[in-house]
Amino acid sequence: MSRIMVVDDDPDFCEAMRMVLAAAGHLAETASNGAQAVALALQSPPDLIILDIMMQGPLDGLDAAHTLENSIALRHIPVIMVSSIADTYLAGLFPTDEHLPTDAWFSKPVPPDRLLASVERLLAARSA
Repeated sequence: MSRIMVVDDDPDFCEAMRMVLAAAGHLAETASNGAQAVALALQSPPDLIILDIMMQGPLDGLDAAHTLENSIALRHIPVIMVSSIADTYLAGLFPTDEHLPTDAWFSKPVPPDRLLASVERLLAARSA
């Protein structure tokens, strides 16, 4: 059983992802912002992180992803980035030439079958 952290300020999204992951045999824990996610990951590193890009709080998803990437203790954890703004005018608020430290990307609503396929692929690559 893999431990997967779902990071999103939308509790409904977190619960939906928890149910999808649990049905596939994974243990999902949640964090509501990037700072909480980094703190929890430092205490007990998950096997994979699903991270929303836009969240309220001291660290949004983009900042949290860079923090994870720059941490020797956490940079090995695969990150799947999710966003509800990718196909909206708000996408222009994010620089397109910036490095995104992510292993996969999904627009919300996230298709559960595609998400689980990415989760399994990334977990298998990590253990290889």
